[in-house]
Amino acid sequence: MTRVMVVEDDENLRVAVTVQLSAEGLRVDAAHDIATADLALRAGDYDCVVFDRMLPDGDAISYVHARRRQGWSVPVLFLTARDALADRVAGFEHGGDDYLVKPFSVAELTARVANLCRRSGTGRPAVLRHDDLEMDCARREVRRDGVLLTLSDKEFAVLEYLLANAENAVERGQLIEHCWDTGTDPMSNVVDVVVKRLRRKLREPELIHTVRGHGYRLGSA
Repeated sequence: MTRVMVVEDDENLRVAVTVQLSAEGLRVDAAHDIATADLALRAGDYDCVVFDRMLPDGDAISYVHARRRQGWSVPVLFLTARDALADRVAGFEHGGDDYLVKPFSVAELTARVANLCRRSGTGRPAVLRHDDLEMDCARREVRRDGVLLTLSDKEFAVLEYLLANAENAVERGQLIEHCWDTGTDPMSNVVDVVVKRLRRKLREPELIHTVRGHGYRLGSA
C-alpha cells in the first residue's frame, strides 16, 4: 500500500488532508511537528511526505535540506502561506519536489501527492503475480485463475504486502506497520481477521499459510 506522511500543525487541516488521502486508498500517517515526523520517517518507508513549512519546532525546509544531504530521496511536497517567488524557488533548491500555496484545494493536493507517489521509484512492479494469482496495483484489481475478486482496502493492502514478499514469512507486526495507521494496537487480532477473509475469497488451493509463532507466508504449501 502506498504510504504517505502528513506533517501539519493545524489540526483541522491535518485531519482534512489525512481523511481525503485515506479515502483515495493511501495509508496516511500524520505528525504535528518535525521531531515526531523524523522518528516515523527514520523507522518506516514512505512514498511521499507532505510538509507544512512553518512548524512549531522549525522550518521544514531546513530539515529536508539536511536529510537530502544524507541521501534521503523520498518525494516532498511543501505546503505554505508564503507565496513569493523567492520562497518557492528556495523550496525546490533545498530538496522539495512540489510546492502548494495555502489556501489550496484538497483535491489538487491529492492529485499532486498521487503524482509524487508514482515518481517515488519504489521499484515494485505494477503487476504482482504468484502462481494463478495476479494483482494489478495501478488498477487495484486482483484475479485468481482469471476470476476478478472483490477486496476491501485492508484486504488489498495485506495481500499486496504478502505478494511482494511471496514465499517469505511476514510477521504480524510488519503487516500492521505497512497496512494500518500508527495507532493500531500491535497485540490486536486485526491481521488475523483480514487474513481469514482473504483466505475465503482466494478459495482453494490455499495460498496464505500460517507460520506458527511468526505470522503468515504467501506461497506454495
